[in-house]
Amino acid sequence: MTSNYSAKIIIDAKDKTKAIYDSVNIDNKFYPENPVKTKIKFDKKITILVESEHLPHLRANLNSTLRLIQASYDSIESVKI
Repeated sequence: MTSNYSAKIIIDAKDKTKAIYDSVNIDNKFYPENPVKTKIKFDKKITILVESEHLPHLRANLNSTLRLIQASYDSIESVKI
């Protein structure tokens, strides 16, 4: 018997949310063989839905996605005028 694990994360970065979504979602589109089902949606906030049969895969995917989001946010902040 295989268990399914899932996580849902909602991110609100105020005026930076759409730019962060655009940068992170493109990465998701170019990795279709990912063993973890990952959906990223935008509707004023970023919603990340992740599902996997293996908990370590889910954790690794979440860590990578959250690091990409942090890097995007930090990049946007670094060029503030």
